[in-house]
Amino acid sequence: MPDWANLLSEWTWDPSIWIGVALLIGLYLAATGRWRTRFAGSRPRKRSQTILFLISMLVLWFALVSPLDTWGDEYLQSAHMLQHMLLTLVVPPFFILGLPDWLVHAAFQRPALRKIGRILTHPVLAYSIFNITFMAWHIPNLYEAALLNENIHIVEHLAFIVTGVLNWWPIFSTSRDLPPIGPGFQILYLFLEGIPTTVLTAIIVFAPDILYPTYANAPRVFGISSGMDQQIAGLEMGALGMVIYLAILTLVFYRWMSNEDSRERSQQV
Repeated sequence: MPDWANLLSEWTWDPSIWIGVALLIGLYLAATGRWRTRFAGSRPRKRSQTILFLISMLVLWFALVSPLDTWGDEYLQSAHMLQHMLLTLVVPPFFILGLPDWLVHAAFQRPALRKIGRILTHPVLAYSIFNITFMAWHIPNLYEAALLNENIHIVEHLAFIVTGVLNWWPIFSTSRDLPPIGPGFQILYLFLEGIPTTVLTAIIVFAPDILYPTYANAPRVFGISSGMDQQIAGLEMGALGMVIYLAILTLVFYRWMSNEDSRERSQQV
């Protein structure tokens, strides 16, 4: 059984992850910095947007290279679930908020690309693609395949990140070309987001057997049994998901009411 020292030293040194994250950061800083004048309508980057983008990259890096990755692959379903939550619920919103409007416009300036972007970020399609993808990867055969084959695991993580960006786009977009939905629809959208998560949480928490053989056969760490680990994973998904959705829903509602109040005051003047 691995001890604490070994578990805490299990960092991933796969160069593709380190280089990939560094490349994304470098391209962003170059595109919003020295290359900015190449894009029509560009403006100096906001410090807040840069910080938000870098937070998304930091969380992405942590999720993929910290001991959390090894714990999730070899020992704990709960660690793997936390990694999935970071990749789908934390990285995409910060990533989207870090994108300047003019940079999105430059990426989708061709009418064909803009049309594809609008189709993919339509709330019905974005919601469906993300939730179907997320639930499908938790089918035991696919989940096990990702744990046992690194290439499949990479595809799984990419699928979570890409569909996560689509899923959060209708809420957090600051783009005029691919705009967000209205605040009323955002509240409905966020409410509906909790339904698939609740269903999957119930399946995992109340499953009579261990769903994924890797964790049933894994060395036990931190004194957590495989059954308890599975229940923690399910509760993690449900609790973290609900907290994040509720926090964002509250923010959207507060902003909506504030804007309505400001509009009424301006009309009275």
